[in-house]
Amino acid sequence: MDLKPVGRTLLRDQAYVAIKTAIVAGTLAPGQVVRDLDLAERLGFSRAPVRDALARLADEGLVESKPQSHTRVTPLILRDVRDALVVVRTMHELAARSAVPRLSGDDLATMRAANAEFAGAVRRGDVERALRADDTLHDVLVAACGNRAVAATIDRYTPLIRRLERQRFATLPGEGSVRRHEELIRACASGDPEAAADITATIWSSLDEILQADLADEAVQAPHEPPQEMP
Repeated sequence: MDLKPVGRTLLRDQAYVAIKTAIVAGTLAPGQVVRDLDLAERLGFSRAPVRDALARLADEGLVESKPQSHTRVTPLILRDVRDALVVVRTMHELAARSAVPRLSGDDLATMRAANAEFAGAVRRGDVERALRADDTLHDVLVAACGNRAVAATIDRYTPLIRRLERQRFATLPGEGSVRRHEELIRACASGDPEAAADITATIWSSLDEILQADLADEAVQAPHEPPQEMP
């Protein structure tokens, strides 16, 4: 029988997705120490794929390791979220601009259905369904643009943003996002790539306004360091 190393790779990817999902959802909280043995037991895997997954998550900034000490979920650092948001917003703008000429009727129908799901989830206060529907809507444009680098960059940095969105869901402009999604869909349906890109930028900028306010509060609350003495 020809044995192929597909299973090991699959387990590594499954471990990565499971741990990443738990971090973004807050099941593994910011600052929480994680151990590969504990995670392996919970997932029903060996330690090897879990270690591979943690190494990948460390590279993506979702966990951090201190040699000979511990691995923990990275604390939620607003400046890092802000930096990720700039990149993600730019990539979504590019995706929208490139995707509009390629969209099909089925694509537009998927976006409308996703926005209806998003609106219902916002009214119910269902953060998981709301963010999943939001991803579905924007993923239509990311897929249609056909740029793998754009898709990979969005996939790399969006989890940093989603962690904050879950924490601040009650303060996010949900109904305003529904309306902006409708505007985006209309721009896509009319074949206007520049309008679609502009609306996409506005959608992602709404979170930036909250971030800037949080950063300002953080700066005010931070204790002032005493001046250092000259040697």
